[in-house]
Amino acid sequence: MNAPRILLVEDNQTLGYALRTYLEMHHFRVTLEPDGVKGKTAFLSQSFDICILDVMMPEMDGFTLAEEIKKINPDMPMVFLTARTMKIDKLQGFQKGADDYIVKPVDEEELIARIRAILRRAHPSPQRITTYTIGTLQFDLNSRRLLSETDSVVLTEKEAELLRMLCEKKNQLLDRKVVLLELWGKVDYFNRRSMDVHMAKLRKYLALDVKISLTNVHGKGYILED
Repeated sequence: MNAPRILLVEDNQTLGYALRTYLEMHHFRVTLEPDGVKGKTAFLSQSFDICILDVMMPEMDGFTLAEEIKKINPDMPMVFLTARTMKIDKLQGFQKGADDYIVKPVDEEELIARIRAILRRAHPSPQRITTYTIGTLQFDLNSRRLLSETDSVVLTEKEAELLRMLCEKKNQLLDRKVVLLELWGKVDYFNRRSMDVHMAKLRKYLALDVKISLTNVHGKGYILED
């Protein structure tokens, strides 16, 4: 699979270079431009999977650039980066078609998680797996049913999506931020508590096979092992 292409438009040179370096370390291909006019020129001349736009820029601000990009490709995923925290600014960003809105200073790990979540929604796999084997259990995503040789459990929609993510990263660490952003839409205390409750329920269901473990790696995420 080709590395996703990102158009990053940021007028702060230090931040722009730092973000580009970090994104490239995580296997993204990044075109960095210093203002909205150059950003639009780059968009017209290249192909991108997602745009990350600073709001306050010379020549052309991020909101105006977003409008220009949406005229060319209405489905282009878009994230705004800004130091502006007023609710009205965020609402304006979403009205311009933003998929997400990140306030500076930027948490690089959270930015990566948000980008990946947006790209998964925007470009779903055409051959998405819907059945998974976990130890002696079978999980059918379409029916949301977890089956053992003697019993079955019907999961809620959120539980099923959570188990899907665990299955896709089986025997690997599933990052908490990635889960929260994809399934809850925001990283905060209440969503973390909700996720912990759902994980506890899944752990109970998975006890149908005593060889399966769902481990909490403190502060990091979860590992589903069989």
